[in-house]
This record gives sequence, structure tokens and C-alpha cells, in this order.
Amino acid sequence: MSANASNSAPSAGRPRSEEAHKAILDATLALLVEVGFSGLTVEGVAQRAGVGKATIYRRWPSKLPLVIEAFRQLPGLEEADTGDLAADLEQMLKSYLRTYHSTPLGPVVPSLAGELPHNPELMELFAPVVRSRRQPLIHALERAIARGEIPADTDLDLVADLI
Repeated sequence: MSANASNSAPSAGRPRSEEAHKAILDATLALLVEVGFSGLTVEGVAQRAGVGKATIYRRWPSKLPLVIEAFRQLPGLEEADTGDLAADLEQMLKSYLRTYHSTPLGPVVPSLAGELPHNPELMELFAPVVRSRRQPLIHALERAIARGEIPADTDLDLVADLI
């Protein structure tokens, strides 16, 4: 048998259901809104999503990576490039606030933020997500440096944290 033939052979077991995957992530977000991070359980997610706990554990080893993936589904900052830093920031932050108040992002962020100081593993998993979600802000600051609006030696991470 050739190597290509063995690579195209079907894998054992049932294929993963995208519908179940979405239901699990949606249930996770809904429960984060309702009961917060500390009240969220894999059993509760399974019940809400209409799947077995084993279905969840096949995809995520624990509730932490499940919560992180669910959070990643929420919208973040959107790029804005008006040619002016103040206008970029205003547009980005107004858009973010609309999103914050019209999606589960609003209730989920405080739930996770309140847990971070007490949960180093969550902090470790959450930090790269936060860094990636603030890239539109970093890009706006980089453009402002290129245009001479802010000094070239500006600490972009500090400014992004402050904003």
C-alpha cells in the first residue's frame, strides 16, 4: 500500500460534529454570563449544549482551554486607519464599546478578569489571547509613530495597557 493510500484512510470513530462544537462554545459563553467563571462546570456546559461530558473532554482537557476558546469567539477591537491617531482610537473604542454592550463580551470580561489574579493557569492561557486581541491598537500606535504623531521611543505595550 502506498503512503498516500494510508493517509486517505478514514480515521476510527465518529467525525467531530461542527454543530456540537458550536453548541458547546455557545453554552460556555452563556454560562459564563449567567454563573461566571467560578460557577461554570463542564457538566453544566454539557447539559446546556445537549452533549455528553465525554464529547467536551475529547476536545478540551479541562474547563480552562474550553473557556479560552469560547472567549476567542467573541469580537475584539477592529482596525481603524483614518490617518489620525486620535480619530483611529475614537473609532476603535466606540466600536468596541458597542460590541462590549451588545454581545456576551460585556459580562464575560469582568468574570474572567476577576478570576485571573487567583488562577495562574487561566492567566497563562489568557495572556496570549489578550495580546493578540489588542494588535489593532498596536498597529494604530505604530502608524502614529510612522506619521510622527507620537515619539518613536514610545512604549507601545504600556500605552496599549493604559488605553
